[in-house]
Amino acid sequence: MSDFNQQVIEEFRANAGKVGGMFAGASLVLLTTVGARTGQRRTNPAVYLRDGERILVFASNAGGDAHPAWYHNVLAGPRITVELGEETFAARAVPLEGEERDRMYARQAAIDPAFAAYQKQTDRVIPVIALHPEQERLRAFGAELVRIHAYLRGELAKVRAGEAPADDLRAHCLTFCEAMTFHHRGEDRVAFPYLEKLFPELKQPLDRLRGEHAVLAGLIEELRGAGDPATLDRIAEEMEAHFAYEEELLVPVLDSLEEVPWAS
Repeated sequence: MSDFNQQVIEEFRANAGKVGGMFAGASLVLLTTVGARTGQRRTNPAVYLRDGERILVFASNAGGDAHPAWYHNVLAGPRITVELGEETFAARAVPLEGEERDRMYARQAAIDPAFAAYQKQTDRVIPVIALHPEQERLRAFGAELVRIHAYLRGELAKVRAGEAPADDLRAHCLTFCEAMTFHHRGEDRVAFPYLEKLFPELKQPLDRLRGEHAVLAGLIEELRGAGDPATLDRIAEEMEAHFAYEEELLVPVLDSLEEVPWAS
């Protein structure tokens, strides 16, 4: 690995995906592949373009006449590790072909003209590779969902059992409230959009869950502000109904993902 690449990787990991210098403002992802000849794990930065739930990367090699080494590794072993911002996950790499490849490369070139220049510099067709997050992430989310719900139920029970005055109640709420907010934000931004793409028929129930997130968020803000034990009772009632419905709806779906084809 070049010293430059290593510097970019270290800066990426230290700053949640943000780097400076010639890549300042660029959308970067780190790809870890297994060497086709050596069997060793190699990490390389690449510019990416998001297309729905999949991520597109470009084997431009800055317009060089040879494909970058990581592209050959992808062909030999398409299961790779992706670092995107603060998130790390496994993905399946699938090179695009024909019209789809041309369309996606043109989209990237329109966003960043350097990619148009790269293609002009070489006779090879620069590959475009789609990275599909592995379904095991969502299957694991099913078990994680139940675990997180159990944790939040326990934290809320602790707060309620304390029977603290208003000022203490606000302080005791901190851990529970932050955990609840973080959990629902992750569902709204990551898990639900991906499930909606795989299962369009889930749009209406997922919209219901999003609405319940908003109701709970409002109650949590109310609790933070006033520390009223009556608000805590309302949160407990809303939360339990929300969790029960979510588990009944999503856990069977997530468990079934083994038989679902890759999203495209």
